[in-house]
Amino acid sequence: MPHDGHDPSDPPDDLTLRVQALESLLVEKGLVDPAALDVVIETYEHKVGPQNGAKVVARAWVNPEFMAAIKEDCSAIIDQEFGYKGRQGEHIMALENTPDIHNVVVCTLCSCYPWTVLGLPPVWYKSAPYRSRVVQDPRSVLAEFGTTVADVKEIRVWDSTSEMRYLVIPERPAGTEGWSEDKLRALVTRNSMIGVEEAKLPETIL
Repeated sequence: MPHDGHDPSDPPDDLTLRVQALESLLVEKGLVDPAALDVVIETYEHKVGPQNGAKVVARAWVNPEFMAAIKEDCSAIIDQEFGYKGRQGEHIMALENTPDIHNVVVCTLCSCYPWTVLGLPPVWYKSAPYRSRVVQDPRSVLAEFGTTVADVKEIRVWDSTSEMRYLVIPERPAGTEGWSEDKLRALVTRNSMIGVEEAKLPETIL
């Protein structure tokens, strides 16, 4: 299963070809401005990407009151604290990973995803193998990402929909006591906020 994209030498899949054909048709008919489309993609890839979610996670790690608040009403709190709101992010639930519970997110029907805090969804998140297998055998799928979850730990798989999307708050790595929010953000990755990986270890960024 591809975890971070696909081999550029592989031919595009049917869905990609259909999207490209539709985009070309819309551009040809003057219904879509290619420049405007590029701006949207640029915004979500570089300005509204996973760094937004990392700010939320880092704040939750250092502030128990904030953690409790986002678990109660994530959408309202991240709008109030950071101004994160908009399409694909109207209703977000925060899921805290703990020593006893590991949360992982999927969209079994399509690719519902919290763009406002994670940016654009990765290719593998939209793939049929991930969407089906993570529900049936989450431990094996997580292992393919390099994430080993102990048998004694419960894995909860959450299915995103158009009405509800999820943000995983990964466990805070040991050895980060006293770290600032800014420093902690570097440990938070897109994949850890989907739940397929854990946060980075401190030594990986020192």
